[in-house]
Amino acid sequence: MTQTPMTGTRAAWAALGGDAALLSRVEPVVRAGALPARLPVRELARACVGACALAAAELTAARTGRAVPQVQVDDGAVAVAFTSERQLLVDGREPVTFAPLSGFWRTGDGGWVRTHANYPHHRAALLAALGLSAESADSTDPVDSVAARLAELPAVDVEDAVYAAGGLAVALRTPEEWAKHRQGAAVAERPLLSRERIGEGPARSLPALTGDPLLPAAGLRVLDLTRVIAGPVATRTLALLGADVLRIDSPRLPELPDQHADTGFGKRSATLDLARRADLRTFDELLAGADVVVTGYRPGALDRFGLAPRALAERRPGIVVAQLSAWGDYGPWAGRRGFDSLVQVASGIASVEGSPERPGALPAQALDHGTGHLLAAAVLRSLTEAMAGGGAWGVSLTLAQTAGWLTGASLGGGTGPEEGPDSTGTTYDPTPWLAETDSPLGRLRYALPPVSFAGGPDNWSRPPGRWGTDTPEWR
Repeated sequence: MTQTPMTGTRAAWAALGGDAALLSRVEPVVRAGALPARLPVRELARACVGACALAAAELTAARTGRAVPQVQVDDGAVAVAFTSERQLLVDGREPVTFAPLSGFWRTGDGGWVRTHANYPHHRAALLAALGLSAESADSTDPVDSVAARLAELPAVDVEDAVYAAGGLAVALRTPEEWAKHRQGAAVAERPLLSRERIGEGPARSLPALTGDPLLPAAGLRVLDLTRVIAGPVATRTLALLGADVLRIDSPRLPELPDQHADTGFGKRSATLDLARRADLRTFDELLAGADVVVTGYRPGALDRFGLAPRALAERRPGIVVAQLSAWGDYGPWAGRRGFDSLVQVASGIASVEGSPERPGALPAQALDHGTGHLLAAAVLRSLTEAMAGGGAWGVSLTLAQTAGWLTGASLGGGTGPEEGPDSTGTTYDPTPWLAETDSPLGRLRYALPPVSFAGGPDNWSRPPGRWGTDTPEWR
């Protein structure tokens, strides 16, 4: 199949159930040097943003009665947005992205593992799994202590032990090894995403859009139960498009301030402990007024609170429920936590992007950002279809399935190894796609949104506020 700048967008739009005739409304702006990698990262990023922008334009047309507006997907805007957590400055300070105990480590069998210990509880679990107390690790250099211990153990044993302790570590695999792994084989059997009608509900009635800019999600209320990057990118995109997005976190789970600053644009943030009866009642009151629920926890983790998709559809007919996870709700890793960096290592991406001396990484957290934009697109498409035919809709995406799309043949080749693994992904001036604003967190430099269509918004309506300080109520 001949590859064109629209090949990936065409595939993503088909996975979303979109009308192929609308693809003529998308105009890609191709830029050399955007997200250089051996794998087709630029093509994946362009496709995910293009499909999301087209879904936004489609919903705009449904609410205005006009033709679907033209969509532009600029590789420069996309590349800067896909590295938004690196572009962020807070009062001139660069963000903290990975903690000292998050990274690649040599193991005793000559292999590699990658750990993720950005959160205190994951750091503690890693140390416990390795037989290192937090006190002893802190009394010396914890990096040296962890490196010495891992150098004694086989990579897969580390993976199993750290996960058993509640931490996160994944052994490096090649694409061939992942294909033979039971989880890798289970992922390969699934499509890029799933979107299905999960319950009843009348045809959704939304008022006609007026004003400038046109905001296709205006008047919609979104409960955001997501963390880290992919889910918050999806809800940040819905906020850009006019939705009232209320992020709900547990007060017992810490949040990283820079991460919140990057993904909190356009939203409000509150805390509720759903294990407390009073807070659960408050949440139920919010749910009664919600149009969309987006979750990013391990599959089944929220079911005990009545938040399984079909249970939500029964409680709130016509709702859209969007679920995101690392590995999916199937296979032997269904209950495991995961992050973009770890999925890259398991799925063979780190092997492909590396060298004989060391594993590599993509030039962006592309699985997170790509999946986040696809998730937003799936919500928007579901809302459009609900306007025509009603029903409650369920959407499910995983980082692992996005990784499978990236490593498959359908997107074409990457930009080549001569541009180098571990590149920053911006070999051009990113300035046109950066902006600054004052906020309760300080002066922020940030990446502008890449989702663009004629008449639509070009920035968020509000900067991020402080985590957990908003009242848990709808505006």
